Amino acid sequence: MKVLFISSEVAPFSKTGGLGDVSGALPRALVQRGVDVLTVTPLWPTVSPDGLEDAGSVTLQFPFGPVTLTLLRKDPFVFLECPPYFERDSLYGHHDDARRFAAFSMGALAASQRIGFQPDIVHANDWPTGLAMLALARGFSTSSLKRARSVFTIHNLAYTGSFSKDAMTDLGLPWELFTADGVEFHDHLSFIKAGLVYADALTTVSPTYAREIQTPEGGHGLDGLLRRRSTALRGILNGIDLHEWDSEEDPHLAARYSAATLAKKEVNTHALLDRFGLKAPKKNRPPVFGTVGRLADQKGVELLLAALPRALDAGALAVVVGTGEARFVEGLKALQRRYPARFRAHIGFDEPLAHQLEAGADFFVMPSKYEPCGLNQMYSLRYGTVPIVRAVGGLEDTVVDLSRAGATGIKFRDYAVHALELAFDRALALFADPVAMNEVRLQGMSRDFSWGQAAAKYEALYASLR
Repeated sequence: MKVLFISSEVAPFSKTGGLGDVSGALPRALVQRGVDVLTVTPLWPTVSPDGLEDAGSVTLQFPFGPVTLTLLRKDPFVFLECPPYFERDSLYGHHDDARRFAAFSMGALAASQRIGFQPDIVHANDWPTGLAMLALARGFSTSSLKRARSVFTIHNLAYTGSFSKDAMTDLGLPWELFTADGVEFHDHLSFIKAGLVYADALTTVSPTYAREIQTPEGGHGLDGLLRRRSTALRGILNGIDLHEWDSEEDPHLAARYSAATLAKKEVNTHALLDRFGLKAPKKNRPPVFGTVGRLADQKGVELLLAALPRALDAGALAVVVGTGEARFVEGLKALQRRYPARFRAHIGFDEPLAHQLEAGADFFVMPSKYEPCGLNQMYSLRYGTVPIVRAVGGLEDTVVDLSRAGATGIKFRDYAVHALELAFDRALALFADPVAMNEVRLQGMSRDFSWGQAAAKYEALYASLR
């Protein structure tokens, strides 16, 4: 089976979030199952030129002018080089994003033809590749790609790739498609709608998120369309990179450990506290709460800022690592001034520190407003750190609450400060019982979140489409 995998970011070459992680890991897992995967992505400035071979070029004709893309190959990847579009200081958020990602979407399909890769499946990801689904269904329907079936994966429905309707003419899209049943969304051209309407199959990154996006509360205005396409939609839970996130081999840790040597985790806790100048006794120390991630509204930072004093007043320590909105940065700085002996905020992203926090914290807090899948809760479980999560999206699917057999973490449902405060109370009570705490940790570490399971489900989906 041959799969053309198209993504605007692919770790380790480029990454702004979970899309990059998935696009790096899923194709590798598919290859391990015997699937022939070619991944096409832009040549961003973060991609090293070492080992790249010139595989020719394609020129696309748009009403706004021609776009030439050079194909640079390093199996199993093809990077599309176009300096005017891809040599930018950030991947997204530019005035010409409609042109940039239209060129990328069309270019990825043309690149497959140029190098003679005849896919059975074209798998596109999120709004930057939405037009590839439209192009495959219409513009390429009489080409060598005509037999390919298509899969479109929604990583975060909140980002719709909406542009002025004038882009229809600019990109040469037929105005007959600018309807509620086509690519029109609030009188704009929506790239994600192109993917949702024209792909043969739709997937998203967790079973619960698949249900949530079909509701008015979680659908971001696209729930009606997704309900109509419900038979084509399925949720497949993301995996995690078990090599990168392995407490037994992690080079960033003060002490490596496993479920059999869990006591060594304590070394990492004190190393984390020492790094931030927080004092704690060796015996009978207080619990340590931690968070790593974007300081954004989606992540429930407002709840964290309001509820964390409950745990700090009870004697807990906490560390937050992240970067994002200024209002949340200021809120964290104010909390640090209020609790100088118990709380630290590190503004910025530091990959080694993210690993050290996962290993050093007792509890990892994710009070997300919505969370398509989430990765940190799975990292936490693997590292014996108990997640405290709001029961939405992938958080609901990956964490088993204390109230159930086989508990691995703590859940709360209402998006409210008091709900998170009560979750903190439950965490403090759990930590006060070392036997129960250890049992929850070990049950979390026994869970399997490898990419192999997800890859098997994608392979079965591909086969069903053929």
